[in-house]
Amino acid sequence: MADLLTSGAGGFLLAVLAGLGTALLALPVRRRRPTTGPSRRQRLDDLLVQAGLGGVGVREFAAVAVVLFALGALVGWVLFPGNLLWLVTGAVGAAVPVLAAHQRRTRRLDRSRDAWPRMIEELRIQAVSLGRSIPQALFAVGRRAPEEMRGAFDAAHREWLISTDFDHTLAVLKAQLADPTADAVCETLLVAHEIGGTEVDRRLAALVEDRILDLQGRKDARAKQAGARFARSFVLIVPLGMALVGQSIGPGADAYASPGAQAAVLVALVMIAACWIWAGRLMRLPNEDRVFHDDRTGP
Repeated sequence: MADLLTSGAGGFLLAVLAGLGTALLALPVRRRRPTTGPSRRQRLDDLLVQAGLGGVGVREFAAVAVVLFALGALVGWVLFPGNLLWLVTGAVGAAVPVLAAHQRRTRRLDRSRDAWPRMIEELRIQAVSLGRSIPQALFAVGRRAPEEMRGAFDAAHREWLISTDFDHTLAVLKAQLADPTADAVCETLLVAHEIGGTEVDRRLAALVEDRILDLQGRKDARAKQAGARFARSFVLIVPLGMALVGQSIGPGADAYASPGAQAAVLVALVMIAACWIWAGRLMRLPNEDRVFHDDRTGP
Protein backbone atom coordinates (compact mmCIF):
# COMPACT_ATOMS: atom_id res chain seq x y z
CA MET A 1 0.00 0.00 0.00
CA ALA A 2 2.81 2.40 0.91
CA ASP A 3 4.61 1.55 -2.33
CA LEU A 4 1.43 2.31 -4.23
CA LEU A 5 1.03 5.70 -2.53
CA THR A 6 4.70 6.48 -3.07
CA SER A 7 4.55 5.58 -6.72
CA GLY A 8 1.28 7.54 -7.12
CA ALA A 9 2.74 10.65 -5.46
CA GLY A 10 5.88 10.39 -7.58
CA GLY A 11 3.85 10.10 -10.76
CA PHE A 12 1.69 13.06 -9.76
CA LEU A 13 4.79 15.13 -9.00
CA LEU A 14 6.32 14.26 -12.36
CA ALA A 15 3.08 15.19 -14.11
CA VAL A 16 3.00 18.58 -12.33
CA LEU A 17 6.63 19.29 -13.23
CA ALA A 18 6.04 18.30 -16.85
CA GLY A 19 3.01 20.60 -17.07
CA LEU A 20 4.93 23.45 -15.48
CA GLY A 21 7.80 23.01 -17.92
CA THR A 22 5.42 23.00 -20.87
CA ALA A 23 3.80 26.22 -19.62
CA LEU A 24 7.19 27.89 -19.22
CA LEU A 25 8.21 26.89 -22.73
CA ALA A 26 4.99 28.36 -24.10
CA LEU A 27 5.64 31.77 -22.55
CA PRO A 28 7.00 34.42 -24.95
CA VAL A 29 10.65 35.25 -24.49
CA ARG A 30 11.20 38.93 -23.68
CA ARG A 31 14.52 39.90 -25.11
CA ARG A 32 16.33 42.85 -23.68
CA ARG A 33 16.75 45.69 -26.13
CA PRO A 34 20.32 46.81 -26.66
CA THR A 35 21.07 50.28 -25.34
CA THR A 36 22.43 52.02 -28.41
CA GLY A 37 21.41 55.57 -27.49
CA PRO A 38 23.38 58.07 -25.44
CA SER A 39 23.52 57.65 -21.69
CA ARG A 40 21.84 59.99 -19.23
CA ARG A 41 25.16 61.72 -18.53
CA GLN A 42 25.68 62.28 -22.25
CA ARG A 43 22.18 63.72 -22.61
CA LEU A 44 22.83 66.13 -19.74
CA ASP A 45 26.10 67.18 -21.36
CA ASP A 46 24.22 67.78 -24.62
CA LEU A 47 21.68 69.94 -22.81
CA LEU A 48 24.47 72.12 -21.41
CA VAL A 49 26.12 72.40 -24.82
CA GLN A 50 22.81 73.35 -26.44
CA ALA A 51 22.42 76.06 -23.79
CA GLY A 52 25.85 77.48 -24.64
CA LEU A 53 27.43 76.08 -21.47
CA GLY A 54 29.74 73.55 -23.08
CA GLY A 55 32.60 74.45 -20.74
CA VAL A 56 30.49 73.72 -17.66
CA GLY A 57 30.20 70.16 -16.40
CA VAL A 58 27.12 68.59 -14.86
CA ARG A 59 28.70 68.52 -11.40
CA GLU A 60 29.71 72.17 -11.61
CA PHE A 61 26.21 73.15 -12.68
CA ALA A 62 24.67 71.13 -9.83
CA ALA A 63 27.11 72.73 -7.37
CA VAL A 64 26.00 76.20 -8.49
CA ALA A 65 22.36 75.23 -7.95
CA VAL A 66 23.15 73.92 -4.45
CA VAL A 67 25.03 77.12 -3.53
CA LEU A 68 22.16 79.30 -4.77
CA PHE A 69 19.71 77.16 -2.79
CA ALA A 70 21.76 77.77 0.36
CA LEU A 71 21.96 81.51 -0.29
CA GLY A 72 18.24 81.76 -1.00
CA ALA A 73 17.41 79.75 2.09
CA LEU A 74 19.66 82.01 4.18
CA VAL A 75 17.96 85.14 2.84
CA GLY A 76 14.54 83.63 3.52
CA TRP A 77 15.54 82.69 7.05
CA VAL A 78 16.71 86.26 7.73
CA LEU A 79 13.64 87.92 6.20
CA PHE A 80 11.07 85.44 7.55
CA PRO A 81 12.47 84.04 10.79
CA GLY A 82 10.70 81.18 12.44
CA ASN A 83 8.69 79.89 9.49
CA LEU A 84 9.05 77.59 6.51
CA LEU A 85 9.34 80.23 3.78
CA TRP A 86 13.11 79.72 3.68
CA LEU A 87 12.42 76.51 1.76
CA VAL A 88 10.56 78.52 -0.88
CA THR A 89 13.30 81.14 -1.24
CA GLY A 90 15.92 78.39 -1.38
CA ALA A 91 14.02 76.56 -4.11
CA VAL A 92 13.67 79.79 -6.08
CA GLY A 93 17.41 80.38 -5.82
CA ALA A 94 18.19 76.85 -7.02
CA ALA A 95 15.73 77.19 -9.91
CA VAL A 96 17.37 80.35 -11.27
CA PRO A 97 20.27 78.63 -13.13
CA VAL A 98 17.99 75.83 -14.35
CA LEU A 99 15.44 78.24 -15.80
CA ALA A 100 18.16 80.45 -17.28
CA ALA A 101 19.82 77.47 -18.97
CA HIS A 102 16.43 76.27 -20.26
CA GLN A 103 15.66 79.67 -21.76
CA ARG A 104 19.10 79.88 -23.39
CA ARG A 105 18.76 76.38 -24.81
CA THR A 106 15.29 77.07 -26.21
CA ARG A 107 16.42 80.33 -27.81
CA ARG A 108 19.57 78.82 -29.33
CA LEU A 109 17.72 75.77 -30.69
CA ASP A 110 15.06 77.98 -32.26
CA ARG A 111 17.71 80.08 -33.99
CA SER A 112 19.56 77.03 -35.25
CA ARG A 113 16.33 75.51 -36.61
CA ASP A 114 15.64 78.74 -38.46
CA ALA A 115 19.15 78.83 -39.89
CA TRP A 116 19.69 75.19 -40.93
CA PRO A 117 17.52 75.16 -44.10
CA ARG A 118 19.38 78.16 -45.49
CA MET A 119 22.76 76.76 -44.46
CA ILE A 120 22.10 73.33 -45.99
CA GLU A 121 20.91 74.92 -49.24
CA GLU A 122 24.02 77.11 -49.36
CA LEU A 123 26.16 74.07 -48.61
CA ARG A 124 24.55 72.21 -51.50
CA ILE A 125 25.24 75.12 -53.86
CA GLN A 126 28.84 75.42 -52.68
CA ALA A 127 29.61 71.70 -53.02
CA VAL A 128 27.60 70.85 -56.15
CA SER A 129 27.06 73.96 -58.26
CA LEU A 130 30.33 75.76 -57.50
CA GLY A 131 32.38 72.55 -57.35
CA ARG A 132 34.14 73.26 -54.08
CA SER A 133 35.43 70.46 -51.91
CA ILE A 134 33.24 69.30 -49.04
CA PRO A 135 35.47 70.79 -46.28
CA GLN A 136 35.80 74.13 -48.08
CA ALA A 137 32.04 74.35 -48.59
CA LEU A 138 31.38 73.47 -44.95
CA PHE A 139 33.71 76.11 -43.53
CA ALA A 140 32.49 78.75 -45.99
CA VAL A 141 28.93 78.16 -44.80
CA GLY A 142 30.06 78.16 -41.17
CA ARG A 143 31.54 81.66 -41.50
CA ARG A 144 28.03 82.96 -42.27
CA ALA A 145 26.29 80.87 -39.63
CA PRO A 146 24.44 82.47 -36.68
CA GLU A 147 26.64 83.81 -33.93
CA GLU A 148 25.71 80.97 -31.56
CA MET A 149 27.04 78.41 -34.06
CA ARG A 150 30.19 80.13 -35.31
CA GLY A 151 32.31 79.00 -32.38
CA ALA A 152 31.64 75.34 -33.24
CA PHE A 153 32.56 75.89 -36.90
CA ASP A 154 35.72 77.78 -35.89
CA ALA A 155 36.78 74.91 -33.60
CA ALA A 156 36.16 72.41 -36.40
CA HIS A 157 38.12 74.56 -38.86
CA ARG A 158 41.09 74.70 -36.48
CA GLU A 159 40.97 70.92 -36.13
CA TRP A 160 40.95 70.56 -39.92
CA LEU A 161 43.95 72.87 -40.32
CA ILE A 162 45.90 70.88 -37.73
CA SER A 163 45.02 67.30 -38.66
CA THR A 164 43.32 67.39 -42.11
CA ASP A 165 41.25 64.50 -40.73
CA PHE A 166 37.71 65.23 -41.90
CA ASP A 167 36.18 62.47 -39.78
CA HIS A 168 37.66 63.89 -36.59
CA THR A 169 36.81 67.43 -37.73
CA LEU A 170 33.15 66.52 -38.07
CA ALA A 171 33.28 64.82 -34.67
CA VAL A 172 34.45 68.12 -33.16
CA LEU A 173 31.66 69.99 -34.95
CA LYS A 174 29.00 67.54 -33.77
CA ALA A 175 30.24 67.67 -30.19
CA GLN A 176 30.28 71.47 -30.18
CA LEU A 177 26.78 71.82 -31.65
CA ALA A 178 25.01 68.80 -30.08
CA ASP A 179 22.30 69.25 -32.72
CA PRO A 180 20.41 66.39 -34.44
CA THR A 181 20.33 68.31 -37.73
CA ALA A 182 24.07 68.92 -37.53
CA ASP A 183 24.59 65.18 -36.94
CA ALA A 184 22.62 64.31 -40.09
CA VAL A 185 24.44 66.92 -42.19
CA CYS A 186 27.86 65.82 -40.93
CA GLU A 187 27.20 62.15 -41.62
CA THR A 188 25.99 62.99 -45.15
CA LEU A 189 29.08 65.09 -45.81
CA LEU A 190 31.38 62.42 -44.40
CA VAL A 191 29.99 59.76 -46.73
CA ALA A 192 30.22 62.15 -49.70
CA HIS A 193 33.80 63.06 -48.82
CA GLU A 194 35.03 59.50 -48.35
CA ILE A 195 33.06 57.68 -51.05
CA GLY A 196 32.13 60.42 -53.48
CA GLY A 197 29.32 60.11 -56.00
CA THR A 198 26.42 62.28 -57.05
CA GLU A 199 24.02 61.40 -54.23
CA VAL A 200 25.07 64.31 -52.02
CA ASP A 201 22.97 66.80 -54.01
CA ARG A 202 19.80 64.72 -53.73
CA ARG A 203 20.31 63.92 -50.07
CA LEU A 204 21.00 67.53 -49.09
CA ALA A 205 17.95 68.70 -51.06
CA ALA A 206 15.80 66.14 -49.23
CA LEU A 207 17.27 67.27 -45.92
CA VAL A 208 16.43 70.90 -46.73
CA GLU A 209 12.84 69.97 -47.48
CA ASP A 210 12.56 67.96 -44.27
CA ARG A 211 13.93 70.83 -42.16
CA ILE A 212 11.54 73.32 -43.76
CA LEU A 213 8.56 71.07 -43.06
CA ASP A 214 9.67 70.59 -39.45
CA LEU A 215 10.16 74.33 -38.98
CA GLN A 216 6.76 75.16 -40.47
CA GLY A 217 5.07 72.50 -38.35
CA ARG A 218 6.58 73.93 -35.17
CA LYS A 219 5.45 77.44 -36.06
CA ASP A 220 1.90 76.22 -36.71
CA ALA A 221 1.87 74.32 -33.41
CA ARG A 222 3.05 77.39 -31.46
CA ALA A 223 0.39 79.52 -33.13
CA LYS A 224 -2.31 77.06 -32.09
CA GLN A 225 -0.95 76.99 -28.54
CA ALA A 226 -0.96 80.78 -28.12
CA GLY A 227 -4.26 80.79 -26.20
CA ALA A 228 -3.23 77.88 -23.98
CA ARG A 229 0.10 79.53 -23.19
CA PHE A 230 -1.72 82.73 -22.22
CA ALA A 231 -4.09 80.74 -20.00
CA ARG A 232 -1.11 79.05 -18.37
CA SER A 233 -0.08 82.38 -16.87
CA PHE A 234 -3.23 82.32 -14.72
CA VAL A 235 -1.74 79.37 -12.85
CA LEU A 236 0.57 81.92 -11.23
CA ILE A 237 -1.45 85.13 -11.42
CA VAL A 238 -4.72 83.97 -9.85
CA PRO A 239 -3.36 82.25 -6.67
CA LEU A 240 -0.82 85.00 -5.99
CA GLY A 241 -3.43 87.69 -6.56
CA MET A 242 -5.85 85.99 -4.18
CA ALA A 243 -3.11 85.73 -1.53
CA LEU A 244 -2.27 89.44 -1.82
CA VAL A 245 -5.92 90.41 -1.60
CA GLY A 246 -6.42 88.16 1.41
CA GLN A 247 -3.52 89.79 3.24
CA SER A 248 -4.92 93.28 2.70
CA ILE A 249 -8.42 92.56 4.04
CA GLY A 250 -8.95 92.69 7.80
CA PRO A 251 -6.74 90.31 9.81
CA GLY A 252 -5.71 88.46 6.70
CA ALA A 253 -1.98 88.90 7.32
CA ASP A 254 -2.29 87.39 10.80
CA ALA A 255 -3.83 84.25 9.31
CA TYR A 256 -0.47 83.36 7.77
CA ALA A 257 1.41 83.61 11.08
CA SER A 258 0.50 80.21 12.52
CA PRO A 259 2.65 77.16 11.69
CA GLY A 260 -0.32 75.36 10.20
CA ALA A 261 -1.07 78.26 7.84
CA GLN A 262 2.57 78.46 6.79
CA ALA A 263 2.59 74.74 6.04
CA ALA A 264 -0.60 75.18 3.99
CA VAL A 265 1.02 78.06 2.06
CA LEU A 266 4.07 75.90 1.39
CA VAL A 267 1.89 73.06 0.08
CA ALA A 268 -0.03 75.53 -2.10
CA LEU A 269 3.17 76.89 -3.58
CA VAL A 270 4.35 73.37 -4.37
CA MET A 271 1.03 72.63 -6.07
CA ILE A 272 1.26 75.84 -8.12
CA ALA A 273 4.78 74.95 -9.25
CA ALA A 274 3.68 71.40 -10.08
CA CYS A 275 0.74 72.66 -12.16
CA TRP A 276 3.00 75.14 -13.96
CA ILE A 277 5.54 72.44 -14.84
CA TRP A 278 2.83 69.96 -15.81
CA ALA A 279 1.15 72.45 -18.14
CA GLY A 280 4.50 73.26 -19.69
CA ARG A 281 5.24 69.60 -20.32
CA LEU A 282 1.85 69.14 -21.98
CA MET A 283 2.51 72.02 -24.39
CA ARG A 284 6.17 71.25 -24.98
CA LEU A 285 7.00 70.45 -28.57
CA PRO A 286 9.15 67.32 -28.89
CA ASN A 287 12.83 67.77 -29.69
CA GLU A 288 14.61 65.35 -31.98
CA ASP A 289 17.02 62.88 -30.44
CA ARG A 290 20.58 62.66 -31.59
CA VAL A 291 20.99 59.52 -33.67
CA PHE A 292 24.65 59.82 -34.66
CA HIS A 293 25.95 60.56 -31.15
CA ASP A 294 29.74 60.64 -31.17
CA ASP A 295 31.70 60.20 -27.93
CA ARG A 296 35.19 60.44 -29.36
CA THR A 297 35.45 64.18 -28.88
CA GLY A 298 33.92 66.00 -25.98
CA PRO A 299 32.61 69.55 -26.11
